[in-house]
Amino acid sequence: MSLRTYVVSRILLTIPMIFLLLSLVFLVLRIMPGDPVLLHFEKGVDPRLVNEMRHTLGLDQPLLIQYFTYLVGFFRGDFALSMQDYGPVSYQVATRFPATLELTIFSMLFAVLLGVFLGVQSSKRYDSLTDNSIRFFGIVTYAIPVFFLGMIMQLVFAIWLHALPTGLRFTPGYSPPPTITGLYTIDSLLTGNLWAFGTSIRYLILPSVTLGTVLCGVFIRLTRTNMLETLRMDYVVAADARGLRESTVTYRYALRNAFLPVLTMIGLQLAALLAGAVLTETTFSWPGLGSYLVGRIYHRDYTAIQGTVALFGVFVALVSLVVDVLYAFLDPRIRL
Repeated sequence: MSLRTYVVSRILLTIPMIFLLLSLVFLVLRIMPGDPVLLHFEKGVDPRLVNEMRHTLGLDQPLLIQYFTYLVGFFRGDFALSMQDYGPVSYQVATRFPATLELTIFSMLFAVLLGVFLGVQSSKRYDSLTDNSIRFFGIVTYAIPVFFLGMIMQLVFAIWLHALPTGLRFTPGYSPPPTITGLYTIDSLLTGNLWAFGTSIRYLILPSVTLGTVLCGVFIRLTRTNMLETLRMDYVVAADARGLRESTVTYRYALRNAFLPVLTMIGLQLAALLAGAVLTETTFSWPGLGSYLVGRIYHRDYTAIQGTVALFGVFVALVSLVVDVLYAFLDPRIRL
């Protein structure tokens, strides 16, 4: 099977998966007990106000019409109106999404770099004190709740050491870099504002290190397992016998092939990363989609929850598609 055929087949499989995901979000929210409109009013409210809100939100229409309106609106980028403030959910989500994307990128980079490095070191020192210590570290970090680790990090680095800020994305009272992509680190570099770039990094360190540390345990174990197998292969042994440097044998020969399963895991861990981002953003007052979702759940904002959860799911599906295509490009064997 050619790469082009494989990519087309993966896209064709992703499309019904996205439709299934959107349908599940729509149905789950509607079979939950309670009337989402009545939750916004006190007892004894005038029924005309309730009916007016239902009509404004389109909830007085038949379920099938609501479903098709929801699908058409989603693919047009229209997530309907918020039940809390009647503002467009699509605009609210668009202003929050860059913050979550920036946190996700830096957290994943930290998790992969730390996990792969420790996994390689663990495999090279098999069954030693270093190996056992790294394995223990991976188990502990994977088991620790992200919000608990976040509070510990805040206590140590923000309150005791006064080294890093505890929340938000930028120094209060100062204007962030002009919005180009919505990612403060990228926007500050594009505008040549190094002070804003440094400030953005300072505010990113604690939440991204917290979330990345929790996720790095998976990459430690996966890298260690694959490296142990790869280091015993003939071509790696032959490279070592030719007198090549240890770092060249480890990173250029062994890790290059052992990294393919790690690449797949990056796509699979993205869902866990976004779920962890909800708790991380709440802990660090990070103004992203996670904290937005928690606030809307608290206020029973039916339409905002629906749009945000659906966007999370579609984002995960698209990233998984990209990872599958990259894996097929790097390893032609899976296209056979």
